[in-house]
This record gives sequence, structure tokens and C-alpha cells, in this order.
Amino acid sequence: MVKAKYQNVLDLGEKLNIQNGDVKEENGVLHVTGTATNQYEKNQLWDAIKAAGGENPSDIVADIKVADTSVYARHTVASGDTLGKIAKHYYGDAMKYKEIFEANADILKNPDVIHPDQELVIPNLG
Repeated sequence: MVKAKYQNVLDLGEKLNIQNGDVKEENGVLHVTGTATNQYEKNQLWDAIKAAGGENPSDIVADIKVADTSVYARHTVASGDTLGKIAKHYYGDAMKYKEIFEANADILKNPDVIHPDQELVIPNLG
């Protein structure tokens, strides 16, 4: 029963290719473990858990580790992307484009010029 409630979380885990994933149900509590690629993916899983179970769900215990803590995420530029649009996606604030630009100064010379297929580092903030 509780597994069905959190099926969206389990599906997202598969989509994100969570490593060493394990799901067990014991006494009506779902125990989920695994390793996300980065903090952004871990946050996506927690958002899905909260969407299904509320802010402090008592019927799920999740231990999600992060494989690469050196960055928040990595983003492959798509046609139509801007640094502002990417910053809004990851941070909810388009003005954080400056932090993304600075983190990629080795490949970006102008914050207004990015190209499809460039892989950008999305830095951890604060």
C-alpha cells in the first residue's frame, strides 16, 4: 500500500538512474536508499517524496547519498537556453546566472553567448 503511494518517487529514481537503489517495506514504512549523481537530483527525489507524503512523512525513510558533491548539477546546453533560464531552473532565480558564468569561466567568455551541447557546471551555492 505505502509503496503505491510513493510509486512516483520510485519511478523518478529509475529515471535518474539512482545507483545502489534499494526499496523495502517494513511495518507500513517504506525504506529507500541509493546514491544520486548530484545534489540537484537528490533534491528532486525529496521534492517527489514531499509531494506524495507531505512535509514530514512518517511512512517513508529515505537515505539518499550524493556521488558528486563538488557541483550542484551538470547541465548540457540545449537550443534556446540562456544562463538566466538555466539559473531559474536550478535555483529558482534567473539572477544567479552570474554564479554559473563564473563557475564556467574556463569555457565561457561572455554570459550572453552559450552554445548547444556545452556542458556547464552548476555550482553549489552558499
